[in-house]
Amino acid sequence: MQNIDIRNELCKYAQKIVDHGLVVGPGGNISARAGDKMYLSPSGFALEEIKAEEWVEVDIPSGEITDSGYRPSSEVLMHLYGYRSNPDIRAIVHTHPSNCIAFTLIAEELPIMFPDQAALVGRTAYIPYVIPTTDLLADAVAAKVNEASSILLGNHGLVTTGRNLREAFYRTQVVEESAKIYLAAKAAGTPSVLTEEEVDAIAALESEDYRIQLLQKMK
Repeated sequence: MQNIDIRNELCKYAQKIVDHGLVVGPGGNISARAGDKMYLSPSGFALEEIKAEEWVEVDIPSGEITDSGYRPSSEVLMHLYGYRSNPDIRAIVHTHPSNCIAFTLIAEELPIMFPDQAALVGRTAYIPYVIPTTDLLADAVAAKVNEASSILLGNHGLVTTGRNLREAFYRTQVVEESAKIYLAAKAAGTPSVLTEEEVDAIAALESEDYRIQLLQKMK
């Protein structure tokens, strides 16, 4: 994929993130990888304001900014360390979804409760509160990206990864919906969750495998 295509794709999903209320103001940051380069949201911009040419190109091995322009997001280390830890990751989406944040205020482990969650996300990891924008948070996220495609950050938000932006974005939506469902069910009683056997059975469905294959396509 050409760099301009990646930049346009980032603009597309940045707008989707804002339209779905997954960030407020200049919050959140997203990136996509192409070879040894990543393209990351610039610091201080609301996601919907970023133009294609304003995404910041950063060399993943060295961490150096390799094009002129804006300063990268203050969470640049979190993205860099994530890509370095897992070469299969092609996109990282960091958002501040309200239900996810609310969930981390009362619990840590988000159970798997319904088929889409089982098929598209699976287990969600958890990191207790760490000061944002620090190498401590970057290290904590890097330690989790090989075990889960979604990571709840205590009192902070959510990080999802994917083989493309589409997959990472869908995972963000599903985890936010999962947190919303859990909070509603918990308010009414004790949530009923899927067993490991039920989760495995969903993952084995041919129809779910087909959906996962479609997610690998960029558009």
